[in-house]
Amino acid sequence: MAELCSSMPTAGGLYYASAVLAPPGWGPLASWFVGWSNFCGFVTGPCSVNYALASMIITCGAIANPDYSPQTWHVYLTLLLLLVLNGLVTMQSTWFIGWVNKIGTIWNIIVVFIFFIWFPVGSVNTPKTNNSHAVWTTFENGTEWPIGWATIMGFLTTIWTMSGYDAPFHLSEECSNANIASPRAIVMTAQFGLYMGFAIILVIVYTVKDITDVVAGQYGQPFGSLCLQVLGQKAGLAMFSLNIIAQFFVGEGCTITATRVVFAYSRDGALPGSKWWSKVDPRTKTPVNATWGVLSVSALLGLLMFASPVAIGAVFSIGAIAQYTAFTTPVALKLFFDHGRFRPGPWHLGRWSKPLGAIAFGWWLLIVPALCFPAVKGKDLNSLTMNWTCLIYGGSMFLAMSWYAIDGRKWFKGPRINVHVTHEGEEVFDGNSGDSSSEGKHREMLADVKQE
Repeated sequence: MAELCSSMPTAGGLYYASAVLAPPGWGPLASWFVGWSNFCGFVTGPCSVNYALASMIITCGAIANPDYSPQTWHVYLTLLLLLVLNGLVTMQSTWFIGWVNKIGTIWNIIVVFIFFIWFPVGSVNTPKTNNSHAVWTTFENGTEWPIGWATIMGFLTTIWTMSGYDAPFHLSEECSNANIASPRAIVMTAQFGLYMGFAIILVIVYTVKDITDVVAGQYGQPFGSLCLQVLGQKAGLAMFSLNIIAQFFVGEGCTITATRVVFAYSRDGALPGSKWWSKVDPRTKTPVNATWGVLSVSALLGLLMFASPVAIGAVFSIGAIAQYTAFTTPVALKLFFDHGRFRPGPWHLGRWSKPLGAIAFGWWLLIVPALCFPAVKGKDLNSLTMNWTCLIYGGSMFLAMSWYAIDGRKWFKGPRINVHVTHEGEEVFDGNSGDSSSEGKHREMLADVKQE
């Protein structure tokens, strides 16, 4: 993905790359498919992250006040408040959003290092840590599937957490030196997630005492139960609260990226009401309409919490599957159908491009079906325990592709050129008034596609 971003740094991202790399005559269809899959993934992002955050806030209240009885509507109202706060930040200028992101990044790093130190040192248990043999040889299978398949299904948490690889891709039109800075950000995000994520997991497995109690705790928040189990009531609540603040910045980042995706697709007329969603505020130079559109969809998706925990949980799986499908499609197109369309940017993989692309495609073939499996089977499988992810995502994509077959193919011709430029040091979100070598390369690649 970083290689694609270096070659084609546009807000459309994967959707744009798919149009360029698709076989002759298939560019519009490929970009339509990827765009809608990416859209499904991103519009569920603010909902899923802020739903988790709202649940954490309500759990904090229940821990601090044992007499408090949380209700579903409490969580929903908290979700709405968080969405409004996200919107108020996202509708501001790029400069302001940049500062918020910097603060959020610093805060998240601080919280992670506090966690690294506080958990093993401040543990109230005796002994404070588990022995290495138990850590590396004990498996806990919380499903009714064999341990190997259950392990693959367990990747949902990791994939959902690390499903924003393409965020720098979509924000590339708002930064300078995009064909180097954006792919570098993609790679650094993956590396940081790998190292820090693995370190966090190690701290957890070395300090947790009762996994069953953590997963099935009375508060319905595994990390909250973990904090209480390891650090005790007051210290655990404090650690949990620090994580809540960090989670808010995560939700803000999801909202920013989602609005840029909606803006890019609307700019090309790929969404209903595109003319309205693609408007840029003249004062902040940001897509304010797209911001509130995304958050409105998130608010509607949040209503699923009133149906069942499984229903709202499907939002998490949909985001993961939709994103990884969008991630993999242009990679697969480049792997199987590239006949000179792809022109490497300054950041490229060289001879490793095809082998790594094949690994990425193979991973997608394995993980997407796994994320559609329910945790139980047989007599325990019913409408409340069923995994409805494939139906909801598949149904959404079926409607999108049906729209293309019936009407969209008549007028949708793929992404338009609209490359960010800078005038006198001021960021211009919707730049059309300049030219650059990057823009020229984009025009040449799209011209090749149209000729074919």
